[in-house]
Amino acid sequence: MRLRLWLCAFACAFTLPAFAQSSSDWAAYDDVFENGATQANLWQWGWTGIYATSLAVNAYQASEASDRDDRYDARVGAVKSALALGGMFTDRQPHPAALERYERLKANGELSGVQALGLELAQAERERRGFGARVGSLVVNGLAAGVIAADGRGDDAAINFASGMLVNELQIWTQPNQASSAINRFQPARVSLGPVTLEGEYALTVAPNQLGATWRY
Repeated sequence: MRLRLWLCAFACAFTLPAFAQSSSDWAAYDDVFENGATQANLWQWGWTGIYATSLAVNAYQASEASDRDDRYDARVGAVKSALALGGMFTDRQPHPAALERYERLKANGELSGVQALGLELAQAERERRGFGARVGSLVVNGLAAGVIAADGRGDDAAINFASGMLVNELQIWTQPNQASSAINRFQPARVSLGPVTLEGEYALTVAPNQLGATWRY
């Protein structure tokens, strides 16, 4: 997806450091990429374990539950859990790969490349929290609710849909967002326009379809 860059005209008068004020200060970059990768791995294994457990429980209940409705719902739940578990293996977090790229750039002292990588990672984080991240869950939970409703249990269908969407929201909002937080944090900056010097703060803002900057003084 193409980024639309809208920066105020005066922004070209100074360099925008994405995370740190000096090329020798790598600590902030380390925090963003290393902590992001750590949280991504915890998130990945945590949710994989949740869905694997849910699949096992539903598979057992599908055949062993004493109530016919419980067995029916468990079969629906097993399909949902299997799809969610498969998604954990096919849609990986971008942070571990970003950390590998960061380490190569850092070893070569490529500060501009690190800054571009940070913007790219922040963009990915924002997209993974956007509407597109909810479409699959809407479809799966909608179909599951429809199947249960067709069984003559509208209230159970509504509960199944709402609980499924809630779980998906928790999955979305527990994802790492270190890059977005670092970029959107206001940082001090100085702008020189001929004899005039302005001091203030700026923050880069990353949205799914655009990259912008906010200046305050």
